Amino acid sequence: MKRKLSSIGLMAGVLSIIPWIIFSFFNPYLNQVEGGTILLTFGMLVLPSCLAIASFLLSKKVLMLIAFAWSLPISLYLLMAPGVFLLFGVTSFSYLISFIFMMKSPRGYNP
Repeated sequence: MKRKLSSIGLMAGVLSIIPWIIFSFFNPYLNQVEGGTILLTFGMLVLPSCLAIASFLLSKKVLMLIAFAWSLPISLYLLMAPGVFLLFGVTSFSYLISFIFMMKSPRGYNP
């Protein structure tokens, strides 16, 4: 059961990458997105998402906490933005929830 609950981090990682692709390359709010913006958001949203996915697959709890801390600054900023950008803030806090569930799982549990 706890393994299923800790899979929240996996789902949040995937759920964060898909909108990033859409908003970076098919942004409905801008006609053209600058390369610097794409690199910044890639480093602050996609890389922590990949780390969260790896954390789930490798059962490494500390990686999930690092993914949360890494994505937190931009996620807090995006939580205050209107519309669908709020999703990135929700996925960041999902990493924290997943970390908590991973911490509560038995120590010897490595599927």
